[in-house]
Amino acid sequence: MILFSSKERLFTLLLVLIFGIIIFLLGLGSTGLVDETPPLFAAAGKSMSESGDWLTPKVNGIFRFDKPPLIYWLMGLFYSLPKNEVWDIFGTISARLPSALASLLLMLMIGDTIYCWPQKGGRKLATPIVASLGFALSPLIIIWSRTAVSDALLCGTLGISLLLFWRRMASSKKENCISPWFFLGLAILTKGPVAFVLAALTILSFLFIQKDWKNLLDKIELKRGLLITVVISLPWYILELIKEGKPFWDSFFGYHNFQRYTSVVNNHAEPFWFFLYVMVIGSLPFTPFLFHGIFEAFKDFLISLKKGCPTSESLFIYCLCWLGSVFIFFSISATKLPSYWLPAIPAAAILISNSFTKLQNQKKSFSSLWIINLLILLGLSIAFFFSNFWLNTINDPEMPNLASNLISSGIILKARLFLFSFTFIGIVLFVFRSQNIFLYLQLLLLIGQSFLMPPIRQLGDRSRQLPLRNISKQILNARQGGETLAMIGIKKPSLHFYTKQIVFYESRNPEGVINLFERFSFDRRDNFQDKPNYNSESFLMVIDKYSSKEEHWSNISHQKLGVHGIYNLWRIKKIDLSAQANNLLSNGFEANWRNKKVEKF
Repeated sequence: MILFSSKERLFTLLLVLIFGIIIFLLGLGSTGLVDETPPLFAAAGKSMSESGDWLTPKVNGIFRFDKPPLIYWLMGLFYSLPKNEVWDIFGTISARLPSALASLLLMLMIGDTIYCWPQKGGRKLATPIVASLGFALSPLIIIWSRTAVSDALLCGTLGISLLLFWRRMASSKKENCISPWFFLGLAILTKGPVAFVLAALTILSFLFIQKDWKNLLDKIELKRGLLITVVISLPWYILELIKEGKPFWDSFFGYHNFQRYTSVVNNHAEPFWFFLYVMVIGSLPFTPFLFHGIFEAFKDFLISLKKGCPTSESLFIYCLCWLGSVFIFFSISATKLPSYWLPAIPAAAILISNSFTKLQNQKKSFSSLWIINLLILLGLSIAFFFSNFWLNTINDPEMPNLASNLISSGIILKARLFLFSFTFIGIVLFVFRSQNIFLYLQLLLLIGQSFLMPPIRQLGDRSRQLPLRNISKQILNARQGGETLAMIGIKKPSLHFYTKQIVFYESRNPEGVINLFERFSFDRRDNFQDKPNYNSESFLMVIDKYSSKEEHWSNISHQKLGVHGIYNLWRIKKIDLSAQANNLLSNGFEANWRNKKVEKF
């Protein structure tokens, strides 16, 4: 292991840090929160900051037991910083920083690990940067590292933990083993037991193929380490269980862990091979090199079974176990989401760097793999040159003018020019057999995403979120006497986040009218900063233009206060809502809000 005082090591980490800041931090707060899930996380974190209750996450007046508290604690910490409302005008910097910083730290850990333990054939400066950028430039990492949810934080804490475990096993020095177990505890506080299961599967599968597994197990100090992890992660679960009891147990462990794994939740049913598809997408445009890196790591694994392999040279084999553990575990899961693949992307990035090191002197493999990669780039270029054909297929009811806005904004033209240039430069570098073609193209991709992603985010924000921010401002100005607030049809948690008011979300169906009338009488709740006046004679309602055309809603006498995008703001007298509810009851419709989770996002 190379000492930290090494100037070359510091220079490498500084480069990685600069690249990471560009990818993860620049413009982080330039757009609003993206519905539907991020505002729920942000609202819970902000609620903790404002109320001082740092134990139980709460959103819209109800408990949120979806995830453990670390993500909410970190968000709440940033929301608590002085003058937060001045430097974080949309409330998005505070909500997104935990994800962005976690990915940045993991990016540094990847680069530092490969620098300190260069694998056979690796190039001291280039390989750590290739691996770091291989992680940071993954389309999935770019998206989730700028999203206010817990997935990137899990990827960061678990990824750092697993790399530290390997570093400890690869080190010849006797060192304490607190750090990997510490980060594992943080990972469990981020997403729950799944973090421990993935870490256990990775380490156990790696130890199983090592001849000196007993010595390696001693190095990670299992008993002491487990105690550290338990001390960090378990107290919150115990305190929450004591405080909330069965509702917490049923919601967190029963629904969000056991039921999600054993049965399909929220219609997220996918075939067994789903994560093979996600793996292909998640490593674009360098997917062929991931598969080559996996193949080379598997060859090293077979050789190590016969001849043995020093642990310090087993990083790629370890990452093969890591990637395989995530793939198998979540492929078995009944509920599948693309974000479940994030914990495998650090391993995938290191395996991509394995391909980079092996290709330095393999001219045949060099040619075939780069031909496949250039064909992928050419295909992407052609797809954007003929984008007019597929843009017309975009049909997002929340952004009805998205296709025309993309064209008029010039984003499509910029994407065409960049992808064509990217492909052309790749072909030129390939023809001249550049040994650093991989690194050069990664740097071009870094520039390209910095050039293309900001205007895309800005366009999405203007089309999708700006109307909600504007209608929230109008609500704050128009509210009289603590009027209750409802949202009908399309459900947007950001309405609660921006107004800081209790919002009653209901469907556009006829039952929604009856549900809303009854809930105003029986579904009483309050927020830290909002105690609605349930006895008010009127209420405010946000209804999308599609729902407003439904006869059972449009027939209710209302005052139209404003229109923002697809959303209308109405003021309705509760006596008029009552009349329509009674009319629907007499026609055979019934309330069903007590039998379902009315705010299921």
